[in-house]
Amino acid sequence: MNKFWVVFCYTFLSRVKSKSFIITTALFLVSIVALGNIDRLIGLFDNDAGANQVAVIDQTDTVFSLLEEFSDQDELIFVEFNDSLSAAEQAVLAGTYTAVLVIEEDNETIFQASYHTDQLINQSVPNQTAASLQQIKVALATNEAGIDQATIDAIYQPFDFDTVAIELADGRTARTEEEIGVARGLVYAMLFILYFAVLMYGNMIAMDIANEKSSRVMEILISSSSPIKQMFAKIFGIALLGLIQISLFITVSFYVVESRADNMIGEAFEFFGVSNVPLSTYIYAVVFFLLGYLLYATLSAMLGSLVSRLEDVGQLMMPVTFLIIIAFMISMFGIGVPDSTLITITSHIPFFTPLVMFLRVGLLEIPTWEIALSLTTLILSILILGYVGAKVYRGGVLMYGKSASLKDFKQAIQLGKRDN
Repeated sequence: MNKFWVVFCYTFLSRVKSKSFIITTALFLVSIVALGNIDRLIGLFDNDAGANQVAVIDQTDTVFSLLEEFSDQDELIFVEFNDSLSAAEQAVLAGTYTAVLVIEEDNETIFQASYHTDQLINQSVPNQTAASLQQIKVALATNEAGIDQATIDAIYQPFDFDTVAIELADGRTARTEEEIGVARGLVYAMLFILYFAVLMYGNMIAMDIANEKSSRVMEILISSSSPIKQMFAKIFGIALLGLIQISLFITVSFYVVESRADNMIGEAFEFFGVSNVPLSTYIYAVVFFLLGYLLYATLSAMLGSLVSRLEDVGQLMMPVTFLIIIAFMISMFGIGVPDSTLITITSHIPFFTPLVMFLRVGLLEIPTWEIALSLTTLILSILILGYVGAKVYRGGVLMYGKSASLKDFKQAIQLGKRDN
């Protein structure tokens, strides 16, 4: 057992002390903080005080007074301009205003407007201006038609539409849209974390083994420790490395979200909110993450043992990459329709279970027996893959050659039996 810990500590410490790990972790942490403060960063470089000001030349003498009510001191300000259009355009070119809005009388449509700007690529300001003018036009038209404001307000008043969750057979109720919304952020985060973790750490295991074989270090390790102990020591060593790195990312992300919660309020933040998420969802997130990692890490270690050159790792790891990409794409599709037949079936396929079943658990009320069945299938798959992987690894680490392919499995198993 001591030899297991020797390889475990060597795998972990050699990676955690490497410059690539430190630099990559630091860059990710800086990126998380930067994304959480993107509005502040933009403000540092936005020195144009008149960037959101629109000069208005109102020839009707009535529209501007109404349009002024739509001014927003933080986003868009309408300023009356009492000079010629050419002077206003010069002010736009000088950067004083974003654009100039000319409002003219029109007998058929009450009024018409033209928007003059040198920033055609920016459509947010003209769209917002047009929407404001449309509301003013409706108000003026209804006023001319003799319709009072109370009637207009009643017409545009939203009607009540409640969604009621029907009680399920076992006494539980289906999740409401609010409950699904607060869990959606964690589901998204979990899917991305598991996807990138499997790709990154799985390839790390395979490349670590291939590097030891190419440098002949593997021959020394085999003489001091059994190949099976080496395989699982590497898997758990990289797992500890990944847990530390991901824990740092999650901790910093949580701190950024909490510290900037007041500035992040809006449709997107509410849609991906992570507040009031049930404790069971967090537990399932950890369970499916660990089991998913073990499944793909064992497969990666098994494939990595067949490779004797670093340049061959990518080719042999292609099936693993395809599996996780397919699982990720199915999960992304399932975010919108988590109760579809495709999602239900694929959630019980071991290589897709960590992502797809967690998606269902996070967004739906799944019977306990179904979750237990998927976890049991996943654990059995890990044990079977670990048993087969150990046999392949035992012989694979002794195989050297120009390249490796999936047909070398049989040769690796036979060589492992001979070595045993």
